[in-house]
Amino acid sequence: MKMLRKTPLAWRQLMKEKTRLAVAVAGITFADMLMFIQLGFESALFDAAVQPHRNLQADLVLINPQFQTLFSVKSFSRERLYQALGYEGVQSVSPLYINTGQWRNPETRQDRAILVWGIDPTTPTFKFPEVKKNINLLKPLNQVLFDQAGRPEYGAVGEIFQKEGKFLTELNNIGVDVKGVFSNGASFAADGNVITSDSTFLRLFPERKADKIEVGLITLKPGADPEKVRSQLAAGLPNDVKVLTPEGFAAIEKEYWANGTGIGFIFGLGVGVGFIVGIVIVYQILYSDVSDHLPEYATLKAMGYTDGYLLLALLQEALLLAIFGYLPAYLLSFGLYQITFAATMLPIAMKLDRAINVFILTIIMCSVSGAIAMRKLRSADPADVF
Repeated sequence: MKMLRKTPLAWRQLMKEKTRLAVAVAGITFADMLMFIQLGFESALFDAAVQPHRNLQADLVLINPQFQTLFSVKSFSRERLYQALGYEGVQSVSPLYINTGQWRNPETRQDRAILVWGIDPTTPTFKFPEVKKNINLLKPLNQVLFDQAGRPEYGAVGEIFQKEGKFLTELNNIGVDVKGVFSNGASFAADGNVITSDSTFLRLFPERKADKIEVGLITLKPGADPEKVRSQLAAGLPNDVKVLTPEGFAAIEKEYWANGTGIGFIFGLGVGVGFIVGIVIVYQILYSDVSDHLPEYATLKAMGYTDGYLLLALLQEALLLAIFGYLPAYLLSFGLYQITFAATMLPIAMKLDRAINVFILTIIMCSVSGAIAMRKLRSADPADVF
């Protein structure tokens, strides 16, 4: 009895069949990695989609009420933005034009869709340090700032610009000169980004009218309450515009990709599949272990060990499997994230909350498996031994 209690029963049972333990750990690792990858992609999707929104240099923004995503942006009258100047607390406003253009790779001569942002080059529009530094270079026509974190199919723009100090190409069949680079990154809505002056933007898209903009940027006076001013603007301006904070603007984009498309559902389904696969694997391992050692469990019952003690040992075995399987999955996911980033340029990286969530899911997964396998353990009858 004393010898049995010195070494935990769960540990002895796991170490007795090392091949079975290795198979169980590999199965749980696979299930955890599947969850890590699905959650990582989902997080990268959201982070990439809302990065431009969160980098806008504004306290409030005006958008069309029908706006859902940058992938299909809606315009509104620029007059509404200037009307906002008449409200107390508003210091300045700036229009922002958005459209999708065709960027030509000068090496391959192939065109690729790119998101074009037209800004007022006299007013800070983005928080990107490189954009702030080089915004004055956009004042002449046909000058652009290029997103060097975009897809490589656009060409080695950043590398060539850093080496030669210039990069000439075509955007919508109009020659443009890259005057600087910044880093935003690709997203599911756009593989890359280009920032131009509003004048250059209207030249690139001659069908566009100057009085129709996609986003209105509002800067408040120091000390002004953003929520109070937002409420005043929302009540006073016509209902053909919506007033939001930059974070609220980002939330609309995130909501679109999470619930307005099948992408969010697909990633959630992937996590669910990984969870179910893990339950099945752990259950099979625990069930086989209990079946193979049923006479031993019956003997322990005959020696005075209660069902509660044996059930606790089985639950401990499940939790040990959870830990053994989680650790390699956590480490391997770092490498998979790096490979994914290199292949897709999406901002995918390990996050503390994701690591904790997957660990909790792993504990639940193994606990559920242990709870199901307990039914077999209860059938261990001391009478079977004699």
